[in-house]
Amino acid sequence: MKTINILLVLLMTFSFAANAHGDKNKDKGLFKGIDTPAAKVVLAFHQALETGNQKQARAQLADDVTIFEGGRVERSADEYAHHHMLSDMKYLAAMKSDTLEHQVTILGNTAISASRSQTTGTHKGVERDYQGMETMVLEKQNGEWKIKHIHWSH
Repeated sequence: MKTINILLVLLMTFSFAANAHGDKNKDKGLFKGIDTPAAKVVLAFHQALETGNQKQARAQLADDVTIFEGGRVERSADEYAHHHMLSDMKYLAAMKSDTLEHQVTILGNTAISASRSQTTGTHKGVERDYQGMETMVLEKQNGEWKIKHIHWSH
């Protein structure tokens, strides 16, 4: 199963990279699988972060989630909730983020969500305008999709 997951991640990465470069049909296929139950978990997590709903954000995460961001790692939902979740919520409250691309692929009890967004705004007196990338791996646990891994970069 790990081999299949690795292959799925590689496939999503390469297809996402190809779409990110764009072509004359750049708007076709940029949003795929976003109506699936796994995608709805990702969207609920984003909405919870943007609205400051700590309980809802935490509920979308697997207990043993791993989060990579800015060269750092958090190894559980509780660690994230007690360290960076609140600062992420404050940051997102000050910013405007538009999703440029979002693709979700499901293979059995694993789902991969890959998205790209444009974020603008001012935070702590600093003007920001950048494209961010997000990859999430979700796992179906006891019949519910949970976010098992997040990698954020910009």
